[in-house]
Amino acid sequence: MSYRILAVDDEINSLKVLSVALAGEQIRVDTASSGEEALAMFNEQPYDLVISDYRMPGMSGEQLLEKVKTLAPEVPFVLLTAYGTIELAVNAMRKGAYTYLTKPVDLNLLETLVNDLLLGGDRNRDHPPARYQFLNIIGRSRPMQEVFSLVRRVSKTDANILILGESGTGKEMVARAIHYSSLRVDKPFIPIDCTTIPAELMESELFGYERGAFTGAMDRKIGLIEMAEGGTLFLDEIGDLDYSLEKKLLRFLQEREIRRVGGKKKIQVDVRILSATNREIEAEVEKGEFRADLFYRLNVITIRIPPLRRRTEDIPLLAHHYLDHFNRKNKKNIRGFDPEVMEIMQAYDWPGNVRELENVVERSVILCAFDTINIECLPCKLKIIEDELCDKPHEFNLPDMEKRIIRKALDTTSWNQSRAAVLLGITRKRLRTKMKNHGLLPQGPSI
Repeated sequence: MSYRILAVDDEINSLKVLSVALAGEQIRVDTASSGEEALAMFNEQPYDLVISDYRMPGMSGEQLLEKVKTLAPEVPFVLLTAYGTIELAVNAMRKGAYTYLTKPVDLNLLETLVNDLLLGGDRNRDHPPARYQFLNIIGRSRPMQEVFSLVRRVSKTDANILILGESGTGKEMVARAIHYSSLRVDKPFIPIDCTTIPAELMESELFGYERGAFTGAMDRKIGLIEMAEGGTLFLDEIGDLDYSLEKKLLRFLQEREIRRVGGKKKIQVDVRILSATNREIEAEVEKGEFRADLFYRLNVITIRIPPLRRRTEDIPLLAHHYLDHFNRKNKKNIRGFDPEVMEIMQAYDWPGNVRELENVVERSVILCAFDTINIECLPCKLKIIEDELCDKPHEFNLPDMEKRIIRKALDTTSWNQSRAAVLLGITRKRLRTKMKNHGLLPQGPSI
C-alpha cells in the first residue's frame, strides 16, 4: 500500500529537505509553495497527510488547515512553526491540527510521526527492530530497555517526571516519547529551554501578562503554561531556572493555577510538567542552590538516561540508523561501516553522546567517497583511537595489518596511488588490486 503526503512551505529548500527525508518505497511526497496551490492540489486528488508551514504569504497554514478539515476532517495535519508563533500554533491545534513541530524541524522526530501516522509504526528493513525502539528513541542495551519500560509505565499517568542525563543523551526525545504515548497526545506539547530566555523575561513567558502590565505591554500575552492547557509543558535544563522564579513555579505546581503578570484573576490550568537537566541537581539541592520543595514536586518519578559510553552495544544500531537517514538526505548509497570503524566508534568516549554520534555519521556520509565508511571518513579525534587499538593482540593478523599499512602509505602520499605504490615497493596495478580487496578504492576517478 502506498501513501501520499502534501508538504507546503514557501521556502523551496525546506520543501526539498522534507521530500528527501520523508519519501520512500511506500510514501510519495508532493510539494506546494503556497496555501492556495496546496488547496488546489488537495481538491484534485486525495492525500493521507498534510505537513504545512504556519507563516506563508497569502493563505497561512492555519487557514489551509481550516480548508482541509472542511474537505477531509480525517486527514491528519502537521503544522511547522517558529518559536515566536507557538501561541498561534496551539490555537491551530484546537482547530484540528494533529500536532506541531518547531523549526528547524527535527527530521528524526518528523519521520517517526509520519511512520506512526501512515504505517502504524511499521519499519522497513533499514530501521531498527521494533523491540529496540520506542517512538524516537533507539537502543538494545539493558539500560535503554529499562528506560523504555519506565516510559511505558509512566506515560499514561499525570505524574511530574524529572529526566536526568548528560548533554546530548536525548532528554527532550524521551519527554516527547512520554507525551506522544500519553493520554494527552492530542493536546499541545510545549517545550521551553530555561537557558535561552533571560531571567527578566522568563516570568512573562511562563505566566503571560495583561495589557499595560509594564512598559511595552501593548496587548495581553498568553503564557506558555496556559498554552499547554490539557497537554504537556517540558522545562528543559530546569537546573538553570533563575532562583527568583522557583517559588512562583512551585506555587503553580501546588495550586495548579496561574496569575498573569499585571493581572488579578486566577486561572486554573491542567498541565503535566516534565523537566530535565544535565546538572547534579540533588547536589545543588543539598548546597541550597535549588529549592528542595520544588525539586520534590518535579521529581515524583526520575528517569536517568545513560551516556553513550555506558551503552556501547547501542552504537552500531544508532550508527546504521543515522547512516540510513543521511544516505537518503544526501542521495547517497553507502552500504555500511568498515569493521575497524565500528570498533573505533565503540572505543571512543562520546562526550557529546548521541548528538555527537549523529554529527560524526552525517559528516562521514557527506565526505565519504567509498562504498563503505572507512577510517579516512572519520574526524581526527576518532582516528587517534586507531593507534590505540593497534596495540591490542587480536589486531595482529595479516589481512588487517596489510590494510593498515596500505592506508598509511596512501595517507603519506595524499592518496596518490602511483607514489604510494613506489613507497610500498609494488606496482600501481598490484596496489589497486589490494585496495579493491580491502574496500579502499574511491567511488570515482582514480588518482
